[in-house]
Amino acid sequence: MDDQPTREWNGMVIPAAGVYQLDDAHKRIGFLAQHMMVSPVRGEFTRGSATLTVGEDPLASSITATIEAESIDTNNIERDTHLRSCDFLAVTDYPFLEFRSTAVKWRGGNDIFLWARLRGGGLGRRGNAAYAPEGLDRPAGRFVLTGDLTIKDVTQQIDLEVSFGGAGRDPYGRDIFGFSASADFNRENYGLRWNVALDRGGVLVGQKVRIEIAGEAIRQPAQE
Repeated sequence: MDDQPTREWNGMVIPAAGVYQLDDAHKRIGFLAQHMMVSPVRGEFTRGSATLTVGEDPLASSITATIEAESIDTNNIERDTHLRSCDFLAVTDYPFLEFRSTAVKWRGGNDIFLWARLRGGGLGRRGNAAYAPEGLDRPAGRFVLTGDLTIKDVTQQIDLEVSFGGAGRDPYGRDIFGFSASADFNRENYGLRWNVALDRGGVLVGQKVRIEIAGEAIRQPAQE
């Protein structure tokens, strides 16, 4: 592994080229949908993995991700059971949601990433001890990550708005970088069409779903 965890690019610190894995302990794969046309319902998938390949040319980087559909959690057992059923995700027949990137575009670098607080601790924490890896206080950047999202064997292109959070080496000697990302899509495009009409107009479940992702990625040892 390169001794240098970071490099300069477009005036900011970015991770060294290599293969990174999403840190299972510091991730959130979440979503947001509208209920009764008036209130947001948030949920997450508690089990998922991602491989992020950072290129020598950062704009040649790529990501593949797999999410276990059965792990959906909205903090309501009855609702989660319904979401796993054939009305929605049909997890028995379609156990995984998948994403594969096809392009990366640079948006600029004026943002500062705010570490998201995740279940069991915030990003930037290990146990009760807060830490700030070297380099993570530098200006961050914004990208658009285009890729193919597959749900129930239906594949549609989406654009993820990505905020790169910075890169550095943590107290355990691991090279890491942080990010958050979001995208909106119409769930009906994936065959998730179940709904109930409301007496005063509108529907029980909104068509638009927002993906909300935050996490840390850890550099993997180079294979011989």
